[in-house]
Amino acid sequence: MPDADLFAPLDTVALPDTPLYLVTGLDRGDAMANWSPNEALPALTAQGRTPLLLTEGIHWVVQQPAALERNRCFMTIGSRLRKAGGALDARTPALWISNGTGRDGRERRNAPKVGWCWAGNRHTWLGFASAADRRAAAS
Repeated sequence: MPDADLFAPLDTVALPDTPLYLVTGLDRGDAMANWSPNEALPALTAQGRTPLLLTEGIHWVVQQPAALERNRCFMTIGSRLRKAGGALDARTPALWISNGTGRDGRERRNAPKVGWCWAGNRHTWLGFASAADRRAAAS
């Protein structure tokens, strides 16, 4: 995913007005496995939850590696890429465990991976990571 740095928060994702903030009430979104990102986003919003950003998902896995398990991985649909005309790119970022096939190569089997899925596709092994809240960290 060479353009990962270009994926930015959706307009509906409220971020604290500080670069240092806490994400609370994390959930991997296993209950929404086999949903598409297009289906999951309105459902999360209706539940009063906020979808995780790609950077937040990576930080979560770095701090708590058990958050990412084979066949229990997640998308971070709070981050999307806008095309030049303003429409959303059809890709949604995700974190999963590599099977070590294809471009990954055998040496990367069982390694965490950052990649993307199509916004309209469903995957039985991908949930939708979300949070209850984001708040400024105490300084």
